[in-house]
Amino acid sequence: MRKRLPAANELVYDNYNFFVIGYGPSERPSEAILSIAAAANGVGLAFLHGATLPDPHNLLVGSGKQNRFLRFESASKLSEPDVEALIAAAVAQSKVPFAKTRGKLIIRSISAKQRPRRK
Repeated sequence: MRKRLPAANELVYDNYNFFVIGYGPSERPSEAILSIAAAANGVGLAFLHGATLPDPHNLLVGSGKQNRFLRFESASKLSEPDVEALIAAAVAQSKVPFAKTRGKLIIRSISAKQRPRRK
């Protein structure tokens, strides 16, 4: 994702469900456009405003008002044309523009509320 979104800030944190690497135009997690979320049962790519993305092949999963996601078995799914189109659409609909310079890596604190990790 760093190669695909060089101007994005990478926000790394461990929340109560997932280990997350978010990508967005600023240091604010609420402005991130997508996140890689790793849990004990797999890895997903979450689109924080996925409910408004064009998804003609119905790849996105979820029924929330805002978030949609993809589950995948390997990183090769990121280079599929339909997934690349979703990523491009998410970048295009970002309300905050991306800078022209390389984004920063930002390590956030660990969530105070942690669920036990499942095996």
